[in-house]
Amino acid sequence: MESERDFLEGLFRAAIAAAQPALCIPAYLPEAPRGRLLVIGAGKASAEMARAVERHWPGKLEGLVVTRYGHAVPCERIEIVEAAHPVPDQAGLDAAGRMLALVGGLTADDTVLCLISGGGSSLLPLPLPGITLADKQAVNRALLASGASIGEMNCVRRHLSSIKGGRLAAACHPARVLTLLISDVPGDDPRDIASGPTVADASTCADALAIVERYGIALPPQVRQVLASGAGESVKPGDPRLAGNTVHMVATPRMALEAAARVAEAAGVKAYILGDSVEGEAREAGKVMAAIALQAARRGQPFATPCVLLSGGETTVTIKGDGRGGRNVEFLLSAAIALRGEPGVHGLAGDTDGVDGVEEIAGAYFSPQTLDRAFALGTRPQQSLDRNDGHGFFQRLGDSVVTGPTLTNVNDFRAFLINPASRNET
Repeated sequence: MESERDFLEGLFRAAIAAAQPALCIPAYLPEAPRGRLLVIGAGKASAEMARAVERHWPGKLEGLVVTRYGHAVPCERIEIVEAAHPVPDQAGLDAAGRMLALVGGLTADDTVLCLISGGGSSLLPLPLPGITLADKQAVNRALLASGASIGEMNCVRRHLSSIKGGRLAAACHPARVLTLLISDVPGDDPRDIASGPTVADASTCADALAIVERYGIALPPQVRQVLASGAGESVKPGDPRLAGNTVHMVATPRMALEAAARVAEAAGVKAYILGDSVEGEAREAGKVMAAIALQAARRGQPFATPCVLLSGGETTVTIKGDGRGGRNVEFLLSAAIALRGEPGVHGLAGDTDGVDGVEEIAGAYFSPQTLDRAFALGTRPQQSLDRNDGHGFFQRLGDSVVTGPTLTNVNDFRAFLINPASRNET
């Protein structure tokens, strides 16, 4: 019989497999246009999305797609460029400028196929006039450390960009734009996936400035001026340049969780999906999940055991320590501390793109023996949590989960297996 860790890692693999572009892209490809088919895109999954297009498109096509370093795949007709994530770099800036130039001069007979997945915000860093790449890098770092939600961060980003917030689609006019999205955001709002380069945005510069003030984020003077003056307004709903454009959500966190649930139930373990859009501080979400797991383990309520509890979404970490971070490992460490070695409760949390925080580590696993093993090694769990050092903690125990680039991205995956009758507690 497989171990609890093997079982949970199997669910994680099923969630990732369900969101592979090779499965979800072909059904949404457009009819051949009278003119050109131009493929553009950005995100951690965008290169694999481009490869899926190439494999299923018999005619002529061309294009440019930007993905994270290490996430490129071979393509023959679509150029793949790698750039930095989560803090943008010059390679991303250059690629964004080239992409905007590429869509200029299109006609109504042309179709632009835009492939967007999570991570695109950092990979298309084309600032508005007066804002430098260094400014964008500073704002990104501050946002990432602030504890702001992904929706709040992307609202700010949309109003500092020459390509986000619908501006890329507006630049394609009068060509038809078909956008295929792999969602990595709670609620699947198209505006928040890569900051919505091809969708209209009703938020305003004033909204972005309010978010900056809420989290006490220090902005370079020229960035603040753009927001305060309204110079960064995005493309609004009803703009004629976006008329007739189409957006399809081809893979979502919910789809991935449902795939994992099917695998669990095929193994005879009842699966419950608690939600695909869990947000908030990672350590607080971990405490909540631990409380639910304890109730189920000790009382069989509200879920009869054995069972597995699944959730997704995107928590945040307000960085206060000097550790190696990662919102999934912070969530998991906080839950493990709250559970205090409860028998029969095992957990796994990981990012479906294979990268939690800035580490090439997807996430981690814990068992009822995790805390005791840590103490035996001289590691104090609460100190690790206080330092935001979830990766360091689980790596010392050999409990990191490493997948490598998964070539998709439907956000975080969390699974708690609750089986009080289990005797395998290692």
